Amino acid sequence: MFGEVNATKELRRHGYLRYLTRHLSVANPREGESMSFVIPIEGNTLEIQRIMEDLEQFGIKNDLAQSDKSKKYLNITRDTGEFLSVLVKAMGARKILEIGTSNGYSTIWLASALPDDGKVYTIEANPQKVEEASLNFDQTHTSSKIVQLVGDVTEVLSDVSESVDFIFLDADRKTYLSLAEGLFNLLKTGGLLVCDNATSHADELSEFRAWVSSQQNLSVSLVPVGKGELLVYKGEK
Repeated sequence: MFGEVNATKELRRHGYLRYLTRHLSVANPREGESMSFVIPIEGNTLEIQRIMEDLEQFGIKNDLAQSDKSKKYLNITRDTGEFLSVLVKAMGARKILEIGTSNGYSTIWLASALPDDGKVYTIEANPQKVEEASLNFDQTHTSSKIVQLVGDVTEVLSDVSESVDFIFLDADRKTYLSLAEGLFNLLKTGGLLVCDNATSHADELSEFRAWVSSQQNLSVSLVPVGKGELLVYKGEK
């Protein structure tokens, strides 16, 4: 069964949003202008749109300033978020597994595309990122659709037995080959796995892609969106 994290309520309500407010300034749209970014989530207000814009810009600025890779967010691009949202809606997914939460930017995109009874189960090992993501889920009113799983991905997945409709893979690429068989066992027939960074880090994914291509029931397509999205459809054996 999937477990979940108990985050600190006070930190959720106050800490990270204040941090964003101190470090980012997002101008109000002029009268008659539309917002440049719209995410279809419950309670879709200008405040939520601004929070998402803040998260996008904060992630970019943070990663440019950080030399320590573990402190970077390495978020998906906005067009990748839009692409994932369309995929989830088109296939009618209700249960999603995400490998690599980071600060939750991609998770919010996924959750926003789900029906009210849908769930995203998202795995992250970094405790600080877990807390930051939890804050962001609260601020964007997506918490009810998200279950945070905390720990090493291999250990967490060993306790998972429920099948899922959709998997988003965006973590340590060196682990993908070792995770592949287990992930596709969890993916339902007719389900879809999407792997980020398929063109930006193609060399690091070569062994994983070779394994996927060797499986007769898997169909593959590389889509030039964002940093490159590798789509893998699971068919009947």
